[in-house]
Amino acid sequence: MKNSAPFIIMPQTPAAMMDVWKLGVMAFELWSTSLSTIVMRNSLWHTQAPTSARMIKENQRMVSEKLEASLETAFEIQKAMLGMAFGQVTPWWVTGRRTMTPYHRRSSANSRRLSRG
Repeated sequence: MKNSAPFIIMPQTPAAMMDVWKLGVMAFELWSTSLSTIVMRNSLWHTQAPTSARMIKENQRMVSEKLEASLETAFEIQKAMLGMAFGQVTPWWVTGRRTMTPYHRRSSANSRRLSRG
């Protein structure tokens, strides 16, 4: 039976430390763009009728994007769990970036799109 690599809690190389830094930056960007998107959507809800075509389209887009992002994230988690089952250890900072990427990508795009008006 093949020995698997030990689970690494702390990054050991400069490249791994940079990946941890990138994960932190991504988490901060996700937080800030999510906050701005929530504020801009909230102002849309206050300034437009809930039955207007623009609001219905925006609400449908919001729900479908969240579903798509959650499915992509679930797929990444499933790949990581399957890898662990077969003895392939992926560091937490790599898995963290992979699982946050779908939300980060959509949140950044929504913030840019909604800020244009």
